Amino acid sequence: MAAAPVWSVDPRTGNPREQVAVEATAEEVDRAVRAAHAVRASLADRTVRAAFLRTAADLLAEAGEHVIEAADAETALGPARLTGELARTAAQLRAFAEVVDEGAFLDIHIDHEDATRTPPWPDLRRYKIPLGVVAVYAASNFPLAFSVPGGDTASALAAGCPVVVKAHPDHPATSELCASVLRRAAAQAGLPEDVVTVVHGFEAGVELVRHPLVSAAGFTGSVRGGRALFDAAAARPAPIPFHGELGSLNPVVVTEAAAAERGEQIGTGLAGSMTMGAGQFCTKPGFVLAPAGDTGDRLLKSLTEAVSDTEAGVLLDHRMRDAFLAGVRERAGLPDVQAPVTPGAGGEHTVAAGFLTVPAALLTAEGPHDALLEECFGPVTVVARYTSQEEVAAVLSRLPGNLTATLQIATEEADDDAAGLLAALTPLAGRVLVNGWPTGVAVAPAQHHGGPYPATTSTSTSVGATAIERWLRPVSYQTTPEALLPPELREDNPLGLPRRVDGRRA
Repeated sequence: MAAAPVWSVDPRTGNPREQVAVEATAEEVDRAVRAAHAVRASLADRTVRAAFLRTAADLLAEAGEHVIEAADAETALGPARLTGELARTAAQLRAFAEVVDEGAFLDIHIDHEDATRTPPWPDLRRYKIPLGVVAVYAASNFPLAFSVPGGDTASALAAGCPVVVKAHPDHPATSELCASVLRRAAAQAGLPEDVVTVVHGFEAGVELVRHPLVSAAGFTGSVRGGRALFDAAAARPAPIPFHGELGSLNPVVVTEAAAAERGEQIGTGLAGSMTMGAGQFCTKPGFVLAPAGDTGDRLLKSLTEAVSDTEAGVLLDHRMRDAFLAGVRERAGLPDVQAPVTPGAGGEHTVAAGFLTVPAALLTAEGPHDALLEECFGPVTVVARYTSQEEVAAVLSRLPGNLTATLQIATEEADDDAAGLLAALTPLAGRVLVNGWPTGVAVAPAQHHGGPYPATTSTSTSVGATAIERWLRPVSYQTTPEALLPPELREDNPLGLPRRVDGRRA
């Protein structure tokens, strides 16, 4: 039986552009993983790893025109958005090179022998080592920053782990182009090209997570797909860590005082955030608790005007377009749900942004409106109008885990509801914002892009310096002769690495 072709498709028309590859067979996945496993020792030198990451960033920037052209043709995200994403992706690679150079990620601890302790301490030396081959599942909505050259790949390589990427079917040509850039960067840095490999196809993704030489996996995508792979990773004879980003509602709470002070501004800001990228950001604010009454009405008027002025957009593929249309149709048809701006089809290949409103009282207990508390991928949000803080608390108690949670409070005077609401939102998300909007995730050391399930399947972040921790495990050496210790743990610290010695930073 011939392997299925992998086509690049234009989402603006739904027409195939070109055949890029064929779906990988189980034997081809096996060869890719074994090749990656065979070259893992080549990544042991931190200096070489850092040079590789910087070279990858440079070559990606040099190929920028071709990468952006390919990505726009396959995703319809537009050159402006993709130019920013390319810059972010290159910056991520350089940032992880700095993490590798600095060396704190090794988390070195040295405790000298101390017979006066109860019980006595032997000589113990601990640091972190790479897990091995990492499987990366590329995202649909970020063809660069969360795909072949993205944060999962960059952080895994920084940790010293070879990567096999399962390309997303929405941008296979872009994936192949980026893979060729990374493999060329590896060669220029003196590394085997097989430190990065790309495979295509649904079955290839399943084979990848089951492969006995794959040591960990990173995923960005749907709850359904991510949960299936997560379960497969856990069901292996030797289970592996699966760091999945699955879905997020990203709730927003607007206090009465904030709506009274600047409701129009909040409405405009919400419109910009929920329609950014045609509503295809994983951090899109998909659910808003806003006050009933005049103050909330002013916010909704501003939101209505701004969303009405938003042009129809193209989603990443027609399957997502169909799911969006079905999702908004189901939600809009629920009792007491209104659509001040009706979301739906904007044309044969586009969708129109909109939003729905519902009394918050209908969401305080399980019932037919529960679909409004689930993510709908695309340019739509739900505004629940509350009449009391008790309603807000009841609705928040029913929300699933999220990547973000946002609180809009008054800025010109004290907001009595702020502290209690901030405390209520904190358990719901990995990043809590005050008077901002969640779309846009800074690649910064203090960033956390993760959250309680189903936002993610682990407590880790996929953005920022600490994303590297997903691909490492600690190991301690006890009473080991100096000559046998790895250089990172030797007494004289020949590599000049940050460490804690006998509990103190050295």
